[in-house]
Amino acid sequence: MSWSSLRSLALLALLVPCIVPLAARAQTADYPSRPIRIVAPIPAGGSTDVLTRDIARRLQERWGQPVVVENKPGSTGSIGAALVARAPADGYTLLLVNSGHSINGHVYAKLPYDPVKDFVPVVHATTIAMGVFVHPSVPAKNLQEFLALARARPGGLSFATSGNGGAGHLGGESVKAATGIDMVHVPYRGSAPAIADVVAGQVPVSMADVPLAAPHVRTGALRPIALASSRRSAVLPDMPTFAELGVSGVDYSVWVGYLAPAGTPKAVVDKLNREIVAILREPAMNARLVEMGFDIVASSPTEFEQTIRADHERYGVIVRKAGIKLE
Repeated sequence: MSWSSLRSLALLALLVPCIVPLAARAQTADYPSRPIRIVAPIPAGGSTDVLTRDIARRLQERWGQPVVVENKPGSTGSIGAALVARAPADGYTLLLVNSGHSINGHVYAKLPYDPVKDFVPVVHATTIAMGVFVHPSVPAKNLQEFLALARARPGGLSFATSGNGGAGHLGGESVKAATGIDMVHVPYRGSAPAIADVVAGQVPVSMADVPLAAPHVRTGALRPIALASSRRSAVLPDMPTFAELGVSGVDYSVWVGYLAPAGTPKAVVDKLNREIVAILREPAMNARLVEMGFDIVASSPTEFEQTIRADHERYGVIVRKAGIKLE
């Protein structure tokens, strides 16, 4: 090889580190330039699905590009998550997630993706309070009476949730661990049938999110006992938390957010974060979400990453103690 060829190769080696960032900036400067897909690993029609469709609509209005929500329910969210994990890391495929995303890695023996390493956090959008609700036939008007009843009848009370290994299941196990009571878990295929059977009196107790339970509380079909979340909900402001009632160790709510495939350019992630945060803080959107039972968080990507990692560890402890395993 000639001296001039060697010089050319050396010059190219020096230029490559400069060219790559320029190319990346050029790629993200016009983002988005085509339709965006948000994979929602939940059935259509629930409150979280409505939240996602509202955000998608506003992103589409702000950016002038189609933003499509695609529902891919199944296996407590892992089907949709696997789909996004394999998608190109370009910001055009996002994943709606809730706390179940940090649970799946502990309850499934094997997942086709890593819940932490295969994704980059975009924004922790909202939090949903969870609590214990009972059918009016249950002879307990408050937490003290409920705990006394459960202790007097070990295994005699059962609690309904949206399914094995889901947020409600872990919320119920958290309550059991903190209070020492023994209740039997009754899993359903979704939150709606679970709450319906408690309202019908088929199951005495529900571990459910506040937006789902609140309408039944207002009609008297459910009696609120205590919130597992760390603070009260604006939707049911008279419902106290476990902590307020003197029971420590129950701090459980459901977070909702968005992830992108690992490797998505930081500039794209930051732009998505800025836009979604701005939408969440719009007065009309803010009021609508609060009315639906969401506590708005609107975090940075770094803050959301810290939440995911912390809950991944915390939920692992609960899952191992309860012996929860899914196929």
